[in-house]
Amino acid sequence: MLLPVNATLGVVLAVLLVVAVALAAAARLGHARAIAVAGLRAAAQLAAVSYLIGWVVHALPWLLCFLLLMFTVAVRTAGRRVTQNRTWWWAAAPIAAGVVPVVALLLLTGLVPPRGLSLIPVTGILIGGALTATVLGGRRALDELETRHGEFEAGLALGLLDREARMEVARPAASDALLPGLDQTRTVGLVTLPGAFVGMLLGGASPVQAGAVQLFVLVALLAVQAAACAVVLELVARGRLHRVPSGAAEGE
Repeated sequence: MLLPVNATLGVVLAVLLVVAVALAAAARLGHARAIAVAGLRAAAQLAAVSYLIGWVVHALPWLLCFLLLMFTVAVRTAGRRVTQNRTWWWAAAPIAAGVVPVVALLLLTGLVPPRGLSLIPVTGILIGGALTATVLGGRRALDELETRHGEFEAGLALGLLDREARMEVARPAASDALLPGLDQTRTVGLVTLPGAFVGMLLGGASPVQAGAVQLFVLVALLAVQAAACAVVLELVARGRLHRVPSGAAEGE
């Protein structure tokens, strides 16, 4: 049975959001305001997207524009999370590297038909996974380079190139971006029942069909996140993504 869209649902959502904000504030986690804004933005965005999806699924040009919008927002979000300067746009590379080949494979094999109601949710899940891996991998790599800058300089002193020295320091930390996806895949069905599985069951699918879809989503996400993590690490190692102020020259 699906959740009823009524006043009770609205009240429960409001209470949960207030509780989340209050807990963050009480524990001094530093994100109370961000949680409130995120919850309100999610409500507004989902309301708009729910309307738009019903419209764009019937026209291929608008469908492609909507997918491009999803990708653009993901790039902007990931890039600004990783770095606060003009290098943020490089986040397009790891997200595209993970998502485009997988979506192309699914379309070419016919597993996902080129229709809005199929393509939008699948692409959205994959873009979300690539976004998460890009943010985690990029931030952890740059944090590690700042913390262990002495080791980076020692590598240069030993004759390593800039890329090699950065890679030696940043690679172990950046690889941590794969842990959430790995843990979710390892524990699926035992600890959690992810959204695709639950959604299929609520939509009337059999448990076997729901399990097959969820397995597909998890394996596809592993491929997407591995590609995104590898590319964002390479960008950090080459100095394309960095935290040097915008006015400073790259590749110093």
